[in-house]
Amino acid sequence: MSGCGCEVEVKPGEQSRVLWWLLAINGVMFVVELGVGLWADSSGLVADSLDMLADAAVYGVALYAVAQSARHKASAAMLSGVLQILLAMGVLLDVLRRFWVGSEPVSEVMMLMASVALMANLVCLRLIHKHRHGEVHMRASWIFSANDVIANAGVILAGVLVWWLNSALPDLFIGLAIAVLVLRGGLVIVREARQSAQGSGCCSG
Repeated sequence: MSGCGCEVEVKPGEQSRVLWWLLAINGVMFVVELGVGLWADSSGLVADSLDMLADAAVYGVALYAVAQSARHKASAAMLSGVLQILLAMGVLLDVLRRFWVGSEPVSEVMMLMASVALMANLVCLRLIHKHRHGEVHMRASWIFSANDVIANAGVILAGVLVWWLNSALPDLFIGLAIAVLVLRGGLVIVREARQSAQGSGCCSG
């Protein structure tokens, strides 16, 4: 029955432990990074913090799916993808607002906070690494964690450019880039979830 989405879940307890850790790390980092991002007037940090929030929601959904059927896992992954797409739209609106009203990001704070977030997400990536080729809800978690690492590195680079050029534009551009990255990840997961749901039909009846 390989490839039809009917595989028996391997070590659900292990997956649950990994997802709980991911949920906790992302939940804490969302609160910290959002507060720092608002204080530093940084579009990149705010966008990255909202990405953390969406990831926390994704991991919560994945936790629900661990002991469920293949069809439930596909539905959970679909919900995760939709959450990511909605987040991307929210980040995009915030970036456009800052383009319109202006902003004065604090480059040093951007670099420091993004470095902390990068270390947290590298831990998450390490935790989820062995499950990156697993079922669709775990593949979704891997994609989100990998995207976070890229986004963190981008915010650090934007902080350097804000300091070097004395301009808010790099911060706004990285906020826009994070929105696009999150949108792309959400669309990938929605596509995979649809394929998995179609494949799981071979298990019914």
